[in-house]
Amino acid sequence: MPTDKKSSAEQLHIQVQVHISPDFAGSLSQSKLRRIVETSLRYEQVAGEATLVITDNQSIQALNRDFLGVDAPTDVLAFGTQQDGSNFVSAPHEESYLGDIIISYPRALQQAQELGHSLEHELCLLIIHGVLHLLGYDHADEEQKAIMWGRQALLLTRCLESPHPEQISSTK
Repeated sequence: MPTDKKSSAEQLHIQVQVHISPDFAGSLSQSKLRRIVETSLRYEQVAGEATLVITDNQSIQALNRDFLGVDAPTDVLAFGTQQDGSNFVSAPHEESYLGDIIISYPRALQQAQELGHSLEHELCLLIIHGVLHLLGYDHADEEQKAIMWGRQALLLTRCLESPHPEQISSTK
């Protein structure tokens, strides 16, 4: 669970790098994807840096296989810098690097269609899920799952009901 809480969300320094595979770059807005990560971190009152990557099934399958031993594509992977119990070393006065979130665009699109909601809804859900993993949330057992799913639902509602609804798809 989050450990680097600050007293005011406005004081948080959050930096998010967004990388979209060229195959999907024309379909998505980097700034809107970045805003979902930033909003989630601010709501959790955690400062730091993170990277969001939108990729294809083949790339996420290779990562899943190489790092988790599962030779299959998945929807989202999160590689936190503090998952092994050690702290990633940051320069003095620099925010900590929280980790990387990798999302399969084709998988997100497929799941959105199967579940009958928008691609924006699905991507928002997957980004929030990844952010929560970076912050130490997990769903390995029922108690952890209940906590994480509750947080996830709260953040998803906040994302989707924002006064500035996130339209992740580009408006081209």
